[in-house]
Amino acid sequence: MAGIDKNSMGHTSGQLIFQNLQEAHDWLDAIIESSYDGIFITDGDAVTVRINSAYELISGLKAEEVIGRSMHELVRDGAISRSGTLLALEKRRPVTMEQSFKTGRHALIASTPVFDAASNVVMVVTNVRDMTELRDLQEKYRRTEELSQKYYTEIEFARKQVLASADLVAVDPKMLEILTMVHRVSVLDTTVLLQGETGVGKEKVAKYIYKNSARRDGRFLTVNCGAIPPNLIESELFGYERGAFTGANKDGKMGLFLVADQGTIFLDEIGELPLDMQVKLLRVLQERQITPLGGTKAIPIDVRVIAATNRDLQQMIRDKTFREDLFYRLNVVPITIPPLRERKNDIIPFINTFLNELNEKYGLKKEFTHGALQAMVEYDWPGNVRELRNVVERMVIMSQGDQIYPEDLPFRPCRMPAVFTPDLSAPIDLKALVEEFEYQYLSRAYESYGNVRSAAASLGMDPSTFVRKRKRYEGREKL
Repeated sequence: MAGIDKNSMGHTSGQLIFQNLQEAHDWLDAIIESSYDGIFITDGDAVTVRINSAYELISGLKAEEVIGRSMHELVRDGAISRSGTLLALEKRRPVTMEQSFKTGRHALIASTPVFDAASNVVMVVTNVRDMTELRDLQEKYRRTEELSQKYYTEIEFARKQVLASADLVAVDPKMLEILTMVHRVSVLDTTVLLQGETGVGKEKVAKYIYKNSARRDGRFLTVNCGAIPPNLIESELFGYERGAFTGANKDGKMGLFLVADQGTIFLDEIGELPLDMQVKLLRVLQERQITPLGGTKAIPIDVRVIAATNRDLQQMIRDKTFREDLFYRLNVVPITIPPLRERKNDIIPFINTFLNELNEKYGLKKEFTHGALQAMVEYDWPGNVRELRNVVERMVIMSQGDQIYPEDLPFRPCRMPAVFTPDLSAPIDLKALVEEFEYQYLSRAYESYGNVRSAAASLGMDPSTFVRKRKRYEGREKL
């Protein structure tokens, strides 16, 4: 492109004055090239006379490939997919359309015919706006919307279908996602390993799987592997023949696996099984048959096994206290139930559920104050749902009046500093001492709760007073 000589060009009242046609051409060329959009110009016969570099980038076509060629020819040879120029010439008015190029880019083109004094089309100017990024964004947005709708549908399914037919409470998205997976696996007759801390509700999930399985008409037996004395585990699980050992029932005993035949057996606390019993359980799972203690004949069984543990089985494998082959036999479908502190949105629904049940049971009208609810939401619940239910029942029974306050709770809303006993033999600044003591309480409360409202409630203080005093004490510390 020819350079522009600023000195040879003048201007008057905001209007550019060119000394010759070359200067005007150079300026027009600079304007066309500076456009972010592609520009494609033909004469009145649809022969290409000018394109800019933006059009080359968008279309992948070089100037030498199109200059002097008719649009009819370019469309026929497949150089471009459709021609706005030809349509504008046909309709004698501006037209807009979408166009695709071999570069994979998509553009919105606007072709505008230019007329002379005799109303003849002397050229067509086409503006080419690259819409590829916008289309990509629209596609991503569409996919995101589809995924959001799919997620929402699954959540609603979990809420309406799963929860409607189970003694389960779940509002938190994390728990609803788990229950959606639980619902899917319920209908598949496979071994399931439920993992999670004590009290998260593993047995309730196991019962839900059973109730929604093809074995719902069979028995559901719960076996707490940690509650059976080691010397009785084998006879409890697999039974024994008459006279198998001293003190045995003279008629023998049917083991729990055989009792659960055609049904489901829930092996809770599976990590508590002794190593010798782990070997025998593995054999039962592999061979689908049992041999009662003292017996010689194997008995076929058809039982679905759901196991559960609050222990880290993989760490136990490393410690040589749990068999790796048994772990993989049980771990066909692993489901980890998150602790209550990781699904805090479930805490208040649980409280309301338990409170309604207990009020009806005892004929009471107890309710938790906002401060008490906040304190319970912020508490870590090491005993999970089981601990939560116990606390709610204790408060319903033990609290005075119908309102349950933070101070009624069996746990401290926050950890308070130890009481400081000053040396009274020396002069002290009582005001400063009281302020320091109050500041420690305010700081500890805020550290425990992480928000002003709950921290203030735990101290029986108005939130505005809490903020005002805390700011005053912190300002003093910075001085």
